[in-house]
Parts: sequence; structure tokens; C-alpha cells
Amino acid sequence: MTKELMQQAARNLKKAVPLMLKHQIPTTPTNYALWYAYVGEQTPALNKQLDIIVEQYQTCPPVNSELLYREFVSDPVELDVIDMRQNLEAMATELSQSLKDTNLDATQFQTRIDSNFDKLNRIEEEGVSLEKVLGLVRNLVKESDDIRSSTEFFTGQLSKAQQEIEALKLQLKQSEKDVLFDALTGILNRRAFDDDFKGILNQSPDGTCLILVDIDHFKAFNDNYGHQLGDQVLKAVAKRLSEACRDGVKIYRYGGEEFAVLLPNNQLRTARHLAEAMRRSLEKVSLKDRRKDTRINNITASFGVAQWQPSMTHAQLIEQADKLLYEAKRLGRNRVMPISS
Repeated sequence: MTKELMQQAARNLKKAVPLMLKHQIPTTPTNYALWYAYVGEQTPALNKQLDIIVEQYQTCPPVNSELLYREFVSDPVELDVIDMRQNLEAMATELSQSLKDTNLDATQFQTRIDSNFDKLNRIEEEGVSLEKVLGLVRNLVKESDDIRSSTEFFTGQLSKAQQEIEALKLQLKQSEKDVLFDALTGILNRRAFDDDFKGILNQSPDGTCLILVDIDHFKAFNDNYGHQLGDQVLKAVAKRLSEACRDGVKIYRYGGEEFAVLLPNNQLRTARHLAEAMRRSLEKVSLKDRRKDTRINNITASFGVAQWQPSMTHAQLIEQADKLLYEAKRLGRNRVMPISS
């Protein structure tokens, strides 16, 4: 790295660190790299998305940080997918050793060349026979073949490794998606929820609301229509709930037939109104059971809505939303609790 580049890197780092502190961004390698890229202003799309996220959350939740890092900063090979990383590391080790071997062969070849040329230089001085000259030439030809074979072998390995790395990158991309997204519904999964929930409440908890959603009588769908239609219900509900999520509101598959919705910087009244809009929207969902040639129009869900209070722990906020969800179930389902805010 040139002196100018090093100075620019230092200036960017000095800009990035205060911004991270201001927005309560954890000091992890991923976040350092993300905010370093942000202050460098080389990727307008990254800066635009990060600005929007910070405006919505007053910070950048862990899942958002990781997804932005993957999209704009990282090489997929760098991501922590253990088995594939081991494959890549083993490949790199093999290539490194091959390169060392090739370099060693080249060094030995250079030494032999120098020795043979020294002998050729002494021909005029010492009067070497033609047979000896031809012997020196034969040695040069043989050693040239040896180094060419070694180089060709390494080049072949490198080409093969590049193809394997490209294939691994494709697998990594899919594996990364699986880590944060639910395979069935395509929305964020429980791991993503845990990361975001912890991150938001640790960094910018004021006004955070949580909605827990549970599909009513979901077991009956599986029992009466089969698991395949049950999966269709889950996908349809996830899609309809996702359509209502705007302005930083995020939805997660919390587990089974249950979903969680996180609302940053909101009031309980706003969160309850959103839950009510979601509830009414689900009542309009209609699915066709092709096996029985019937249409399913009775999909509903119950909602529990809670807002973080300064005295609450993470577990207490979830417990409060869960308690209200079960109260909605007890009162007859297909409703939002609390009744008012």
C-alpha cells in the first residue's frame, strides 16, 4: 500500500469510528468494514440504504449490518460457513504448497542455468571439447523441460481451484441465505429475530414495539387438508403480513405457525393499529385445496402487542407480548390484544 493510500485509510477510519459510536454500532470486524466503506463514499447504494436504516432505527440492527456487508463489502468466500471455509482453506494450502514447490523448482533451475552458463563462459578460456558443449546444451534443455512441467502443473491446479472456488461461492450464497431466512416462507427466521431483537434493545430501545402473531387453529389445517396445504397457509400468511411491513418494520417466522413483528421508534397505539390492519388483511386470504376441490376462506390469526418499557428485560417484553397473544386466543381468537392503547 502506498503512503497516500495508507493516509486515506487512516482518515476513513477516523471518520468511521465516531459514526459507529454515535449510532451505537458494536465494534465488530464486520461493522468496521461496513462503516469504513460508508465513509469512503465509493458505493452510493450502500450509503443510501445505510442512511435509511439508521433513520428508521437510530442504529443499524445486526441483521441489516450483516446483509449490507454481504451485498456491498464482502467476498462470499470470507463468510463464516464452516465446512466451505475448510474446503477453501485446504485448497489455499494446497495451492500455496504448489506455488512454493514451483518457486523452489524455479530457483533450482536458475542455479543450474547459472552454473551451466559459467561453464559455457569458460569454453574459450579452457578449450572445452564439442562433446562437452553438447552435454551442457542437453542439460539446459532437460532442465527447461523440468521447469516447464512444474509450471504447467501449477497452472493446471490453479485453473481447477478457480473453478472449484466459483462453485463454492454459489453454494455459500445459498447457505448464507439459509442462515437468516426461513426456507419455507422466505421471510427472516428466528435466528435473525434474536440478533435484531437483542441488537435493537441494547442500542436503541426507546419506542420499540413487538407484535406476536399466531395462526388460529393451524393444527386443523394440517389434520383436515394435509401438511402440504398447511405449508401453503404459512406461505400465504407470511406474504400477507410482509406486505404490511414498511418504514423499518420487519417480520420474522418465530416458530411453527407463529410470527414476530418488530417496530422501531413507535408507539403502542401505532403498533396496535398495524396489528389490526394485519388481522383484517388475513381474513381476506383464500386458498384452494386442489385435492378436495374446495376453497379455504377461514384463515385468521391472533395478535399480542407490547411496547418496551425502561424497566423491562428482553425476556419480559417477549413475555408481555406472548401473554397478550394467549389472552386473544382465550377470548375467542381472531383479535388483537390489548383491546385499546
